[in-house]
Amino acid sequence: MKNNIPDRIPDRAECEELMARYSMLPNIVEHSLQVMRVSLAVTDHLQDGVYVNRDLVAAAALLHDITKTRSLTTKERHAASGGVLLRELGFLRVAEIVEQHVIIQNMDLEERLQEMEIVYYADKRVMHDKIVTIDERVHDLIRRYATGEQIRDQIIRNKEQALIVERKIAGFMKISIQDALELILRRNNNSQ
Repeated sequence: MKNNIPDRIPDRAECEELMARYSMLPNIVEHSLQVMRVSLAVTDHLQDGVYVNRDLVAAAALLHDITKTRSLTTKERHAASGGVLLRELGFLRVAEIVEQHVIIQNMDLEERLQEMEIVYYADKRVMHDKIVTIDERVHDLIRRYATGEQIRDQIIRNKEQALIVERKIAGFMKISIQDALELILRRNNNSQ
């Protein structure tokens, strides 16, 4: 609890209701579902004794783009506005993760693995609703958003951060990240 505001983690049904209430476009919903799958594939294959809050990871992954649809019109920074919205709704820890899903502030490589790093990383591995490499995702971001040299440079710096987070996560996993992602792909192929 911060500032006497109760902190809750919304369950899957609440997340889906929020996604509908804030009119997330279907493609953004599909992206968010895939980010959740990637986040949970990482979470579910962490070494014994490595603790992250699975419910927090799932909720933050589902809601990381909660204001992305409206940002397409308003041009607001959706990570910041998503954090504000979720904080107002009483989801403080989810808000903190959402605020940092584009760029992690003050990352500490020596700290325990954090939920925000998992969601941040998963978002960097999902282009639209497909699991891709960080390079593929960065190329797409440059193509779609790099309207100037400054934005392009920020995307490149963010790639370096994503690679650092990837190495950190890999050090906490009992199987490789790629093997964990392959499990998602196999599950998706079997369900079709």
